[in-house]
Amino acid sequence: MSTLTVGLDGSPQSLSAADWAAREAVQREASLRLVHAWEPQPPSYAPLVGAFTPVAIDARREWAAYMLREARSQLAESHPDLPITTHQLAGPPAVALLTAAEDADLLVLGSRGLSGVVGFLVGSVALAAVARSERPVVLVRAGEDAADEHLADATGSASTDTPFRDVVLGLDLENPGEAAVGFAFEAAQRRAAGLRVVHGWTPPPSHGYGAAFDAGPDAEPSEEVRRRLAEVLQPWKDKFPGVQVREQAVVGSAGRHLVHVSRDAALLVVGRRNRKAHVGGHIGPVTHAALRHAAVPVAVVPHD
Repeated sequence: MSTLTVGLDGSPQSLSAADWAAREAVQREASLRLVHAWEPQPPSYAPLVGAFTPVAIDARREWAAYMLREARSQLAESHPDLPITTHQLAGPPAVALLTAAEDADLLVLGSRGLSGVVGFLVGSVALAAVARSERPVVLVRAGEDAADEHLADATGSASTDTPFRDVVLGLDLENPGEAAVGFAFEAAQRRAAGLRVVHGWTPPPSHGYGAAFDAGPDAEPSEEVRRRLAEVLQPWKDKFPGVQVREQAVVGSAGRHLVHVSRDAALLVVGRRNRKAHVGGHIGPVTHAALRHAAVPVAVVPHD
């Protein structure tokens, strides 16, 4: 049985992440692992303060155990057939979470919403996990609810009995990333949802940045972009015939368009090139835009 790992710290955003992960685990017929990671010793540069005394460490350990038990109990009540385990890990949180996710299909983390603005406030632990994880990472905002993934009912009210909203995929034709494309198609298939594929195309400087696809000199390049988009997606359409796909090639960076489209989506999927850097992984501008401004859970899928 596959496993989904969730990082929990007791915050509203991490609890929302656990709720989302539980629903995803049920869809996948997977198990759920709730993990709390913390440093039992102060960093070498930190003063020895009360927070790191043996008594304080024991109290924190007890609090973490209580928090994990409570989260497990609540999730089990909503999903009685879902296998759920809890684990406390010692060490730097980002490193511990990545280690815990090594044998998982997915790592799910919470991220605070920006006050008054649609989007995420991504902390250092989440950013490090996204940049360095070899598994897909999903970030979920506080307040994310099951009904948010579904279309409104006939009265315009939120509901979980209506069809799922579309899954949105940001696709780079220069490096499509089969892992990200496959993740998006599988997510759409599990939800019986449509898949919207957005590719951002920057026209040559001679054409002008404000040009439209079907106007004047851009007619031929736009046709080539659309042809290439269809070519990349056709094998996946053949593999997932039940997924209704809508393709959209847009002028400019895909980031802004993905954020706009995600307002009516259930999930946004973006790829991340698995490049090894001297100071850790790398997050590209499209992924950064999605993480900061998207209105829905964002799945970042690493690929070669």
